[in-house]
Amino acid sequence: MSAFVISCESRTYEEISDNTPITQQVKFTADVKPIIDANCISCHSANGPAAYQPFTDYNQVKNKIDGILDRIQRANGDLGKMPQGGSLSQSQINIFIKWKADGLIEN
Repeated sequence: MSAFVISCESRTYEEISDNTPITQQVKFTADVKPIIDANCISCHSANGPAAYQPFTDYNQVKNKIDGILDRIQRANGDLGKMPQGGSLSQSQINIFIKWKADGLIEN
């Protein structure tokens, strides 16, 4: 007779240590979009001040990933640092980096 132990892990982005490697494959819909929606969409949407560069769908974010990575990794106080007036946590930044490394997977 065999027994299988299955465990599930569910953590929020804030619960992940800034130095904890992300081992699962990062996907836009599940991992990146919630960060965009919480931190970027107020400016980068049709009615926002950055409407000329919207981040409302997968293709828009995918096509701008290099610029996004540049902006979110700038030091506080640097010109063009995003999001304006704040910062993403290192774990959130790591999600963007891993998403690009994983091949910019949508779902």
